[in-house]
Amino acid sequence: MAAREAAKSSRRRTKTRRIPRSRRRLRLVWILASVAVAAYLYYRPLASYFETKSDLATMRAEVETLQIAKSALELRLADSTSTEATRREARRIGYVRPGERLFIVKGIPDWRRAHRNVRDDG
Repeated sequence: MAAREAAKSSRRRTKTRRIPRSRRRLRLVWILASVAVAAYLYYRPLASYFETKSDLATMRAEVETLQIAKSALELRLADSTSTEATRREARRIGYVRPGERLFIVKGIPDWRRAHRNVRDDG
C-alpha cells in the first residue's frame, strides 16, 4: 500500500509540474512580444549609429582631400612669393618692363598650320 501511495503522489507531482498548453503558448507569445519590442526600441539607435558612421567616413575622406589641396596651395604660395615667380606671372599676363616695347602678334595658330602643311609637303 505504501508503494501505491508513493506512485499516486509521484503522479500528482508530475501533474502539478506540467504547464498546460495554453499557458505555454501564452508564455511563448510574451517572449516573442518582448523580443519584438526590444528590436523595435533598438532599431532607431542602431540606424542612427550606422548613418553617423557613414557620415564620418565621408567627412574623413573630405578632410583628407582638403588637406592635400591645402598642401598644394601652400607650395603655390611659397613659389609665388619669390621675385622670379612674380616676374614670370607679369610676363604671362602681358606686362612689360620699363624701356621695353610690347609687340602683339596675331594669327599664330594659322601660321603654324600653314607651316606644318609646307613641311609635310616638302
